Amino acid sequence: MLAAARPSPNLPSLYRVHLAFNPFQTPELHTLKSTRFPGAQMMESLPIDTAHPAVRDYLALIRLQVLTPLSLLINIATVVVCSFVLDPGLGRISDLYPSTIAPNSWLIAVYVVLIYVGQIGYCLLLVLARKPETKNTLVKGVGLPLVIANWVMALWAIAWVLQAFLLSTIALGVLLVLLLYANLVLLVYHKPTGSRPFDVMFIHAPLRAFMLWPLMIMFPYSLFITLGYTFSPGEPQHYARHQWAGFGVLLGVNLLGLLVVVLRRDIVWCVSACWMCASIWSRSPKPMPVWLTAVLFTIAHPLALVVSALWARFRRPREGAITLPPDEEEHVRSGGHRQEGPREVDVDALWG
Repeated sequence: MLAAARPSPNLPSLYRVHLAFNPFQTPELHTLKSTRFPGAQMMESLPIDTAHPAVRDYLALIRLQVLTPLSLLINIATVVVCSFVLDPGLGRISDLYPSTIAPNSWLIAVYVVLIYVGQIGYCLLLVLARKPETKNTLVKGVGLPLVIANWVMALWAIAWVLQAFLLSTIALGVLLVLLLYANLVLLVYHKPTGSRPFDVMFIHAPLRAFMLWPLMIMFPYSLFITLGYTFSPGEPQHYARHQWAGFGVLLGVNLLGLLVVVLRRDIVWCVSACWMCASIWSRSPKPMPVWLTAVLFTIAHPLALVVSALWARFRRPREGAITLPPDEEEHVRSGGHRQEGPREVDVDALWG
């Protein structure tokens, strides 16, 4: 039987408390462990409290600085391989499965490249950010959803090129939920401001544009292919099949976008929506309801943005206008005779 070591009274008080809760760890054993494993003593003596909020935020930022560029690199590499190495590539799938809302693959490719450029700026901002507000937005506003979204997009590219459209639709749905959550957190808790233009340029804009890619085009299109709402590429005369379903989807997402543009005067949403609509009407053949809806909303989004901006400008109170205090305003309205309440009368002065 091992006898529990009793702490010597000559030891420091904190160490005696430590031995009281660890009776089988003698000073000699602690010295031996520190000699054979110096890293353990170093870790125990580190003056870092990992439960402190500032330390946790710093560790979260370090984690994002590693995981975000890695996930973006995997996303880009997977998309490039699936586009240029495999046959058919990502752009050829829309030729094999034409639909009423099938987009122009070249315009979508340029749009995705712009999203990647914005994310590269986001990764640079992760390393170069100095303002506490920017770091807080990166850690608590975006965080891991963007990392997971890049992995999910890489999974989508593989499923899309393998023509596993059910898996592709599920991946795009998960991607949409992740990006919608990140954008809502940014909108509610970390609103864009003109005092930090790089935050708007490399955080809010890429996340917003990334969300609109599955929302307006890819998720509905993948769902149409999964449901069989396509026509044979060798029979273009059947392009009008399921035209009203395509019209309804296109009308719904664009009305939502138009509402956002009018209420929030969102330039990124306006430009992205116009790009998505142009990618639809620029591909032929298209049934008239779908083509006309895409063309009209291409015009309506920038027009609504301009009208909303002018309306907000003219409704703003004019600078330099003088506002009278309530008592002075009431004095002017009463014709210059100011109404006063009862006052005390000096009787001695009145009767002499």
